[in-house]
Amino acid sequence: MNKRTVATLAPAEMKGRRALVRVDFNVPLGEGGTVTDDTRIRAALPTLQLLITGGARVVLCSHLGRPKGGPDPKYSLAPVARRLQELLGKPVAFCPTVVGAEAESASRTLKDGEVLLVENTRFEKGEEKNDAALAEAMAKLGDFYVNDAFGSAHRAHSSTEAVAKLLRPAVAGLLMEKELEYLGGALEHPKRPFVAILGGSKISGKIDVIEALLPKVDALLVGGAMACTFYKAMGFETGTSLGTRGAGRSSGEGRPGEGGGAGFASGFFCEPGVIALTALLSHVPWATCGLNPPDFKSACAWTYHWELG
Repeated sequence: MNKRTVATLAPAEMKGRRALVRVDFNVPLGEGGTVTDDTRIRAALPTLQLLITGGARVVLCSHLGRPKGGPDPKYSLAPVARRLQELLGKPVAFCPTVVGAEAESASRTLKDGEVLLVENTRFEKGEEKNDAALAEAMAKLGDFYVNDAFGSAHRAHSSTEAVAKLLRPAVAGLLMEKELEYLGGALEHPKRPFVAILGGSKISGKIDVIEALLPKVDALLVGGAMACTFYKAMGFETGTSLGTRGAGRSSGEGRPGEGGGAGFASGFFCEPGVIALTALLSHVPWATCGLNPPDFKSACAWTYHWELG
C-alpha cells in the first residue's frame, strides 16, 4: 500500500499529540443499550493500542445508525464507550457532543495515552453533507488524523473526507491498511472460483463497485436489502422489504445506460456469472432476510451448480 499508515508515524509525531481517529463503531445495540456484537470495536483495537503505547492522546469519532433530524438517545455512542473501556482495560472518557467548546476542552485535557470518544457524528446535520465548517470544528479536536473506518471510507462525509484535508499528517489505521491490502491482493491475484458478496441497503452507492467487479469475478452474490432492487427488476414481490427506486443507470441489454436502478439491476442479470440472492428465488419471504447461514449456504450451493460446477 502506497498510502502512509499509522505504523509509519515517528514517535515525535504521536507522543503528546492529539490523534483524531475516525473509527467504525456502527454496532448493534440491544435492550438497555448493550452492545450485542463488538466485532467492529475489537477490529479497531490494534490501531488504538499502537497510538496509546506511542503516547498519543486519542480522540475517537464514529457514526452509529441513521438518526433523523439531529440527536436521538437511541443512537448515542455512550454504550460503545463503556464496551470499549472493557476491551481496552482502561478508562474511556465520553463527550455528549461531537464538536464545540465541551468537546474541544475534553480533547485538550487528555493526558498521554488517554482515550476520549465523542458523540455520534451523525447528530451533526452537516456530517453527511461533508460540511466544511463542521470539518473545521472537528479539526480542533486533533493535531493529526487517522482513518481506520474502512466500512465508511467510501463516503465523503465531514469526518472521513473534509477533516482529513485539515490535519497533518493524515494516515490510514491498521485495519484500513489490512483491508486495502487484502482487497488489492484478492482483486489482482484471485483464487478461482472467485465469488464476491455485496450487501447493504442501497445499490446506488455500489454501482461503480459492481461495474468494477463484473470483469473479475466468476459470480457475484448480492444480499441484504439492496437485493430487493434486483428482485423487483425480475418481477418478484418484495413486500415491506427495503428497496431502491431510480437509484442508478439502466440498460435493456445488460450495459450501463440511463434510467432507474431497477433497470440497471435487470441489465446485470444479463451478465454471465451474476446472481442476486437473499433467499431462494422460488421462496421470496414477505420481508426478505439477509445472507444468514441457511440462505447463504443455499446461495453458495446454487452458485456452484449454476455457474461454476
